[in-house]
Amino acid sequence: MPTPTRATILQPDPDVPVDRFGPWLASNRVLVRAVPLWERPIPSVDSVGDGVILLGGSMSAHDHETHEWITPLKQFVVDLVEAGIPLLGICLGHQILAEAFGGTVVINDPAGGEHGSQEIYWTGAARTDPLVSRLALGSSSIFAESHSDVVTELPSEARLLASSTLYRNQAFRLGSAVGVQFHPEASPDLMARWAEMDGMNGREMRRHLNTIDTDLSRNGRLLAHSFSNHLQARHAQAA
Repeated sequence: MPTPTRATILQPDPDVPVDRFGPWLASNRVLVRAVPLWERPIPSVDSVGDGVILLGGSMSAHDHETHEWITPLKQFVVDLVEAGIPLLGICLGHQILAEAFGGTVVINDPAGGEHGSQEIYWTGAARTDPLVSRLALGSSSIFAESHSDVVTELPSEARLLASSTLYRNQAFRLGSAVGVQFHPEASPDLMARWAEMDGMNGREMRRHLNTIDTDLSRNGRLLAHSFSNHLQARHAQAA
């Protein structure tokens, strides 16, 4: 019997779950294992399966003293890329990926970050990228955003995949890894909860995102399925 395609989800924050990505991955026959980083150690590279998703969190990529796992996590990200293991970094995961390879993250950017829906504009490189090319068939896509920290400089070897009006570095590829500042996994309900935690109007956030959730969920599902297909192809090649 063939072994299943497997992915490891690294979760830095109990308030930032995999949300809709879990069912989307399962619908594409990918088995997932979640590792809560606040209570379990970072796994070994050879135990993660066919790929890794590194989720977001309320902490910053600079919170080394408060969260002792951040420094070894950056090295782990480097090890994954050196091993050619697919990695999708979301929000904080995107920022940790950037810093792990020499990029720069600014905490609490003076421009205020992005909260709610944002138009993401794809670059020419995105149109041939194996993960986001289907999304990049159009010039832009709508995604949910919830961040104040910002990747201001990409690593020198990174390829820019997407920008927004306010922030240039919305998505990038570095070897086997892709980082996205936006939240393709987040439902309107989860975004509303984050808004309330940040002192914003959660009810208004939910109402607005529900009106455009056909687009948000379609774009998130496309990314999840593309990542799943990438893992399955890698799994079949290794079998």
